[in-house]
Amino acid sequence: MNHTHFIAAAILSLFTVNGCAAQSNTPPNTIAYSRIVDLSHIIAIDIPLWPGDPPVEFQDVAQFATDGYYLRKFTIGEHSATHMNAPNSFHQGGIAIDAYTPQSLVVKAVVIDIRAKTQFNPDYALSRQDVIDWEGRYGRIPAGSVVLLYTGWQEKWSDPVGFFNQDAKGNLHFPGFDGATTRFLLKDRGVAGVGIDTHGADPGLDKRFMTNTQVLAQNGIILECLDHLDQLPATGTTLVLGILRLKEGSGTPLSVMAFVP
Repeated sequence: MNHTHFIAAAILSLFTVNGCAAQSNTPPNTIAYSRIVDLSHIIAIDIPLWPGDPPVEFQDVAQFATDGYYLRKFTIGEHSATHMNAPNSFHQGGIAIDAYTPQSLVVKAVVIDIRAKTQFNPDYALSRQDVIDWEGRYGRIPAGSVVLLYTGWQEKWSDPVGFFNQDAKGNLHFPGFDGATTRFLLKDRGVAGVGIDTHGADPGLDKRFMTNTQVLAQNGIILECLDHLDQLPATGTTLVLGILRLKEGSGTPLSVMAFVP
């Protein structure tokens, strides 16, 4: 017997960009994996925070010495740490994070590594040609996938100053998805969303947030501040997104588990 394990789950095999469920006669899907990679950063008080976002705070509520058990309360912004954005964060009247269906939170993923370009240009934006070149090596991006962009910024997580790379004028310099490339991925490849190891799917200099607005207009998936993308293959991974189902939430810190074949 090899080391591949099989989980039979009641997961519908058809995922759409807006998270709609498949027909009831769709057979259950099976996730085959050899290992699981946690793509989430540990939440601590010193993590990089988007300028102006609330600080992460922990406060003891109960202690063993006085209460016989240990309990804390914590404060964190909805878009801090490894997190997922909801449509209502960029579109007034859009759905909140609690509206995503369980079926839409289990998705296939591909990884595009652009570190060779970002190491020389922190403002680099993924181009359509980058996607075409990647497909020349690994095949067409499957519809319903989340495209994960490995920029190398995960290695800067312990350096908040370097992570945001803010200049004297307040501009942020980190890479992301070009808006036109995102349009191509949505319309021509039918992707379910995107993810990245920076604090924004849009490059730091993109003040219009073209990738966020386009993906979330379709109730798609935006994942930011991912970790351990270096441990994933280019294709074949399945993501399980463990959101906090915050009522009317504009987003949520979350656990992202990657099932690697």
